[in-house]
Amino acid sequence: MAKKKMSKKKFRIVWNSILSVLLVIVLAANVALYYFSDVITSYFSTIDLDSAEAVKARESSELVAEQIADEGIVLLQNDENALPLDTSEDSKTKVNVFGWSFTNPIYGGTGSGSSDASTAVTPKAGLEAAGFEVNEQLYNAYVDTGIKRPLVGMDGQDWSIPEPKPSDFYTDELMQQAKDFSDVAIIFLARSGGEGADLPRTMDGPDTFDPDGGSFGATGQKFGYEDDLDASKHYLELSNREQGMIDAVTQNFNNVILVVNSANTFELGWVDQYDQIKSVLNVAGPGQNGFNSLGKVLSGEVNPSGRTVDLYPKDLLDSPAIANFGDFDYVIENNDGTYSQAVDSSNVLLKYVDYSEGIYVGYRFYETAATLGAINYDEKVQYPFGYGLSYTSFEQEVVPNSLNWTDTEVTVDVKVTNTGSVEGKDVVQLYFTAPYTGKIEKSSIDLAAFEKTNSIKPGESETVTLTFNVEDMASYDANKQYSDTGSYVLEAGEYKLMLMNNSHEKIADVGSKNLTEIVYDSTGRSTDKQVAVNQFDDEVTGEGSITTYLSRANNFANLTDINKNEIYTVTTSEGSTKEVKGKLVDSEFVSFINSSRYDVPADTNDKAPITGADNGKQLKDYTGLDINDESWDQLLDQLTVDDLVNLATLGGYRTLEIDSVGKPGTLDYDGPAAINNMNMAANGQSGTAFPSEIMIASTWNLELAEAMGEHVGAEAKAYGVTGWYAPAMNIHRTAFAGRNFEYYSEDGLLSGKMAAAVTKGFQSQGGYVYIKHFALNDQETNRTFGVLTWSNEQAIREIYLKPFEIAVKEGGAKAVMSSFNSIGNTWAGADNGLLKEVLRNEWGFAGHVITDFYMNGGGLNAYPYMNVELALRNGNDLMLTGAAPMGVPEVNTSSNDTLWALRDAAHNILYNTANSIAIEGDLSSEMPQWVIITIIIDALLVLGFATAFFFVFRNSKKREEIVDSIKAV
Repeated sequence: MAKKKMSKKKFRIVWNSILSVLLVIVLAANVALYYFSDVITSYFSTIDLDSAEAVKARESSELVAEQIADEGIVLLQNDENALPLDTSEDSKTKVNVFGWSFTNPIYGGTGSGSSDASTAVTPKAGLEAAGFEVNEQLYNAYVDTGIKRPLVGMDGQDWSIPEPKPSDFYTDELMQQAKDFSDVAIIFLARSGGEGADLPRTMDGPDTFDPDGGSFGATGQKFGYEDDLDASKHYLELSNREQGMIDAVTQNFNNVILVVNSANTFELGWVDQYDQIKSVLNVAGPGQNGFNSLGKVLSGEVNPSGRTVDLYPKDLLDSPAIANFGDFDYVIENNDGTYSQAVDSSNVLLKYVDYSEGIYVGYRFYETAATLGAINYDEKVQYPFGYGLSYTSFEQEVVPNSLNWTDTEVTVDVKVTNTGSVEGKDVVQLYFTAPYTGKIEKSSIDLAAFEKTNSIKPGESETVTLTFNVEDMASYDANKQYSDTGSYVLEAGEYKLMLMNNSHEKIADVGSKNLTEIVYDSTGRSTDKQVAVNQFDDEVTGEGSITTYLSRANNFANLTDINKNEIYTVTTSEGSTKEVKGKLVDSEFVSFINSSRYDVPADTNDKAPITGADNGKQLKDYTGLDINDESWDQLLDQLTVDDLVNLATLGGYRTLEIDSVGKPGTLDYDGPAAINNMNMAANGQSGTAFPSEIMIASTWNLELAEAMGEHVGAEAKAYGVTGWYAPAMNIHRTAFAGRNFEYYSEDGLLSGKMAAAVTKGFQSQGGYVYIKHFALNDQETNRTFGVLTWSNEQAIREIYLKPFEIAVKEGGAKAVMSSFNSIGNTWAGADNGLLKEVLRNEWGFAGHVITDFYMNGGGLNAYPYMNVELALRNGNDLMLTGAAPMGVPEVNTSSNDTLWALRDAAHNILYNTANSIAIEGDLSSEMPQWVIITIIIDALLVLGFATAFFFVFRNSKKREEIVDSIKAV
């Protein structure tokens, strides 16, 4: 039977339908491509890493990176002068290295602070380059275990501590082979850290986050090797398997060297139990080639000169801050007597953290408590702050009559003599003691100034000059004992200066002076542009704030009173129950937080700013012009409303090109250890991996810090990158913060000086830094909930803002990244007191502020407390929308106040661009390659569809003609 032919009408309908559907699909695909053009362009963008300028910059960077590691390795113990190993003897060049981590070490950290270490020098290669022969059989035995480095990152945390089971691995045969190979044993331990999660304080996880986690938060907590896991231990002490390894090694070797590869302070009190462990070295994340430095230090080619940047307690859970670090909930009592976690109006859990220890962070607590007799220092502390050993000996003495203590400045010369037999460098540390009257809290000792010497040959000397301002010894009177506003105060009394080896070991009294009372409430300090007054009272003294702060009164009598958290059994939204630690609040408190987070004030401006004017101005003409010059108005008037909105809201890893004012686009990439971000990582690209910031700080060498910034800046310039999301300078409040590796220290002065030096170095190459995370972002736990961080203004200013203040005032930082957390009840990215009053008006900052990763708009509602209207109005100029258009907020352009805030934001961004190397480039007219390919494909598809529709129509027409002919016959 013949197949029935399709009728002309059906033929036309079917094929027109098919072609129409295909056309709709193509049109939808083009709309999607347009919508996600930013993401696609970012993914397919590459940076020319092979240009002559880029190659030269990286080669130079690698030299500086290794110099940093040379001076950043800290020698913590060296009994019987066990180090350096004598490489002149064949027997000493052979070494056994125990510890699985030697085969897979930690080069830095994870998250936005990570860098590509795929080509980095391994510890084994570093030792071999220094002339050592590593026991290959032992090394391969670890490799053959098949153990992999656990993931500690934003996508999940595996806190397993990888080591083979001692009873199975350390057989008599293996240990005998090792002893036959060499009598030198090196033990290698490593710990990781990263963005998104803090380190666990118990290895079964009950004090960590919600296992389900969230965006940029801890997810998938895992703790491995359950067969011998000791849940009572924390991540920064020996695991049971490591303990077994150390027992096995020390039972077979009497000359043991311990290498701790960790940026987080590791608990080392157990070392005292092993006479066989002669030497201890700390190697924080060494970056690209820092393990070369380890080999050189072990061989004596490099004399170690690093110093600790944190005090090492014997028990890391002993510090006052630990009691209020981690996961804390606000809890509401329900009508039926049950409890539930408090949430805001956007269903964000209300999490908090109390900085109840006040100013007594790190060495400030331990040194003060020891001075008062409240603790036995030797029982509590393993190594002081600023501590480190050398292969030589130094003598430091104050140059007679060199102390010059005026009303404004203190200057003193210190002569440093190498009294040993090896060339080396020393660190000179000057501390002060201020009088304690009971009105303002005071540490018994504070770092005032420091310098690192050049390399000094045996028998030779170098004189260094230490200088600081008298007003730097002032404390902040947050409780208004001396003024009605709060102010910096030099209380009357005796101020003492001490030359110290570290925070605990005094070399000499430098001098003392009785000062009269000075209250900086009218003229302010010499470095302030505006008198400092309390700016955070509304945020940190309202409902929900801390009622008791640690005080040294009566020998820290209230130390046991600073932890007021209770345990509650709460019912979750799914109906299950769990225990949480927290505080009880009521609905009024929740309403108070809702108002702080989400209420946008009514407009105060009757008129909108001028937009879209034709004044003929170009941004390049404004280079070098003061930011407050009135002529900026003519340029700003040219910006359209779309220009204003797009410039502020599309700020992830860039600033936009704006044709109306001739603004070129910029690339702003991550750090802080390398020029790196998600775009480069997606294409297997990265700048030089410098050592982690804690290792940079451990050098105590500001010249090296500036050189590091300069060389990162040179690389950025070669790659076409203008802005750098670095340096990071939050405080090591505890040892367990996940991002301690990318922060400098527990001390604000050391952190600030390092940050200022890096900033000056980078910006000397024509770019600008984004100092971060501003401020009090000192833990990862609950950061993406906008954790309510409660402190007092004295601690905020003296400890947590200090590094940023120095980076702005001395380093000239031009950009700032605000933080996820809240300061008290106010998101840091919308805190007027922080971003306008303190940063701009007090410190004189001129530039722009960007948020941390922004995801509240464009279909995403991950961080609803990040309110774009409040951010713009309170000094945050740019939204870090890293997955544009997802996360890009809608801006209320009908609000005059918002339009004026957008104009101010544009002003700040344009000012930075005009004074950067980016202004030298032309506006980009080059179309991305994928867009060109898409246009070609679209053109071909249009031609194809036109042809197809033509043939369908013609074929249908022929069928009609044939039918008509048949009918006529």
